[in-house]
Amino acid sequence: MNGVCLNSLSYADDMVILSPSIKGLRKLLSVCEHYANAHGLKNNVDKTEMLIFKACKGPDRTPGIILNGKAVRVVQKFKYLGHVLTEHLKDNSDIEREGRALSIRCNMLARRFGKCSKEVKITLFNAYCQCFYTCQLWTNFFKKSFSAIRVQYNDAFRILMGLPRYCSASTMFAESGVPNFYCIVRARVASFWERIRNSNNGILRVVCEGMPRPISDYWLSVHRYWNKK
Repeated sequence: MNGVCLNSLSYADDMVILSPSIKGLRKLLSVCEHYANAHGLKNNVDKTEMLIFKACKGPDRTPGIILNGKAVRVVQKFKYLGHVLTEHLKDNSDIEREGRALSIRCNMLARRFGKCSKEVKITLFNAYCQCFYTCQLWTNFFKKSFSAIRVQYNDAFRILMGLPRYCSASTMFAESGVPNFYCIVRARVASFWERIRNSNNGILRVVCEGMPRPISDYWLSVHRYWNKK
């Protein structure tokens, strides 16, 4: 990317190896094996999985990958650092993951704090129901999935506050001083880009400068649409 080779990304003990071919992947895994053996380490094959990104239609069968004498399991989706990646680079699975997490948090608040004051409920809602972890990476999804989590967010606030199901979402958020779904996602995106652009980390700077146009163009179009709304 941008003239820099980014084929190995690590965070603590989680490592991702990227390769455009099976031959290249085998070579990279061989380097990992030799390094581990030289430093008294061992790769956990049971926790190692291979995800093949299918940008276009290719062969149905893919040659296997061996690590420490064992075959590496091939999966169709994988959760890395909390974000769900799929073979077709769709974000619907990750949106559904965040939707399930939102349901759990909202049900907990409604069950435990249903009798609290309005101010307490709003404070708790702002603290627990506006995370939308990695929503700034959602760029390729079905509108149905995106709309579903937005409606879920609105309904969660109605349930917690004891409001009618079909009351106006815009009105209830404005009267309570709570940001709506679009405001939260827009703020996450802006914060994400600002942190990357101002980071001193060499890899992040390369990623920012070489960010694929579809991602940056998509968010620019989304910002224009939301600002009009």
